[in-house]
Amino acid sequence: MSPLDGRPVVTAAQMRAAEQLAIERGSSVAALMDHVGRAVAEVVRRIGGGGDVLVLCGSGNNGGDGYVAAAALKAAGIAVRVAASSPPRGEAAIAARAGWDGAVETLADAAPASVLVDALFGTGLNRALDDAVAAPLRRLVEGARLSVAVDVPSGVQADTGEVLGPVPAMAVTLALGAAKPAHLLQPAARLCGTVRVLDIGVTVDSDARVIARPTWTRPGPDSHKFNRGMVAVVRGRMAGAAHLAATAAMHAGAGYVVLLGASMPEAPYALVRKPLTDDALDDPRIGAVVIGPGLGRDEGMREPLDQALASDRPLVIDGDALRLLTPERIAARGGTTILTPHAGEFDALFGAGDGSKLDRARDAATRSGAVVVFKGPDTVIAAPDGRAILAGDANDWLSTAGTGDVLTGAIGAALSSGMPALDAAAAGVWLHGEAARRLGAAFIADELAVALKHARGML
Repeated sequence: MSPLDGRPVVTAAQMRAAEQLAIERGSSVAALMDHVGRAVAEVVRRIGGGGDVLVLCGSGNNGGDGYVAAAALKAAGIAVRVAASSPPRGEAAIAARAGWDGAVETLADAAPASVLVDALFGTGLNRALDDAVAAPLRRLVEGARLSVAVDVPSGVQADTGEVLGPVPAMAVTLALGAAKPAHLLQPAARLCGTVRVLDIGVTVDSDARVIARPTWTRPGPDSHKFNRGMVAVVRGRMAGAAHLAATAAMHAGAGYVVLLGASMPEAPYALVRKPLTDDALDDPRIGAVVIGPGLGRDEGMREPLDQALASDRPLVIDGDALRLLTPERIAARGGTTILTPHAGEFDALFGAGDGSKLDRARDAATRSGAVVVFKGPDTVIAAPDGRAILAGDANDWLSTAGTGDVLTGAIGAALSSGMPALDAAAAGVWLHGEAARRLGAAFIADELAVALKHARGML
């Protein structure tokens, strides 16, 4: 059982393909089911505190996993019962049911237990649960001290994170073989509780992964302000937003931050202030240019945006600047570009579209030729080559003005240090999330920008 950090994220189809490959190489559905069920049982035995267990089994392979788990728990001396929504289907699930030598209760009649294991539906579900299943599932989860979902909570769509109907929140979800998008995408992620990956004896590979603590080089004896990273922040109509981004870049570890445009006097003395002249972005020492926070959407702001786009420096574009651009213009720029839209900015730039947040972010990255940080309570970072990084449940207190500007500054600092764009975006997102976690509640963006230094100290 492993944490999600850095692990592959696979769709239901990718997981089925991996299982099929394992079967072609000599395994079998029954062998995989036995492996999964025993692994689930071992986790439940360890975290269940010796309490009695109720395993809910569906008709498919997820239910088969549940029957195997129940038998293994019983063999380990745990008091365990089974309730089923319907008889098993498929040879392996039927055989697993035959391996359970106890009674099988109906969901409607089952009494709660200390520990509830949800093995009703797995990653293949694409419809809301019937009332005959949803109501007793909620009752039994609410009556348990600990609730554990096998792979995904029954009633969520594994690939999109959509909640298909009323679904009770689980305390723990055991992801089989790899993380699924629903473990990280809202609203399903909030219902998964603590997610851990179970090794099921299947090799999985994916171009999507869960965000992990970044590798970000610390200063050494040969470090100086320019080789630690120089960030140029372009100020717009709302000076405070640009100041937040600049302050964040400094506290995220950039060695030199310059604010281009008129400045407010209360800015830190360490922040260099210069006018935005025609050659301001020509300095080859600039490792990243940040534009967009508080820029303004009027025509007068197109000139500094045009100047930033014409620069050959790596570019981070946020906020108002995203509403003055098209994907085609960004793609025509070439070079390194990172976009950091929230949902409204994303829709304005790329259109509302269909599909999951992961699908839409990947499509946006392909169209724009940029790394796209589709931020929110969940964040998807996508590169034009199809790679993606998912960051799950964010601190809800981030829903306050200016925190997006702080994220942009953190990403600018990472990019200025020489990281590849996808890695820099992920490093900024991780640092931003860790700083928010450390602050806890009711913080403001100014405090978040300063707290980046404490998160940076962990790396």
